[in-house]
Amino acid sequence: MASDPVWMKALLAVHILCGFGSFLLAPVALATAKGGKQHKRWGMVYLWSMGGVAVTALPMALFRPILFLALVAVFSFYAAFSGYRVLKLKDLPRGGQAKPIDWIAALITLADGVLLAWLGAFHAEKIQVIGIVGVVFGFIAMNLAFQQMKSFLMKPKEKMFWWYTHLGNFIGSYIAAWSAFSVVTLVHVIGNHWYVWLWPTIIGVPAIVVTTIYYKRKFEPKVRVATAA
Repeated sequence: MASDPVWMKALLAVHILCGFGSFLLAPVALATAKGGKQHKRWGMVYLWSMGGVAVTALPMALFRPILFLALVAVFSFYAAFSGYRVLKLKDLPRGGQAKPIDWIAALITLADGVLLAWLGAFHAEKIQVIGIVGVVFGFIAMNLAFQQMKSFLMKPKEKMFWWYTHLGNFIGSYIAAWSAFSVVTLVHVIGNHWYVWLWPTIIGVPAIVVTTIYYKRKFEPKVRVATAA
């Protein structure tokens, strides 16, 4: 670390700053009124923070080299990016089309997930991580990209699909941020175990499912019961 070049130290400083900012801002964006000015403002700052984390993580991970972190940086940013982009795709059920940037980002993430899962299953030593962790993260990335592309091709039937995607994908990106933070801090305390990497996913994915179910029930059309005259 001390012998790292100046550019590496500068990237690390920006990376830490953006990462710390994303930790603070995600709860702020979630706590503010959905669709309100504050929610949009802090949500965008969170998106840019996650972008800063990913952009700085890639060259640092390749310099070390730690291929796993580079691959995780790709799909963790895509989770936030696709959560933002879906707000521009609300017209998909009415015949709207995904833009080239949406397809390109999804295909890159799909390839990223395939590579991550393959390396985790057969060449874990190349990504310097426990194999099962690479496989799990790889399938998460593939599923994330697949679900987005599915919505591009098979028009969503639910009017509020964009709400569920927006919320779920942003929370997913926050899970990825927690995973990275956990590895950087807890590995030195309790050792390099699979659960150090995956506990945010184990907690976060059910939270996404429960939250989605809650909002689906909330948005269900209210059925009026006819009263006898």
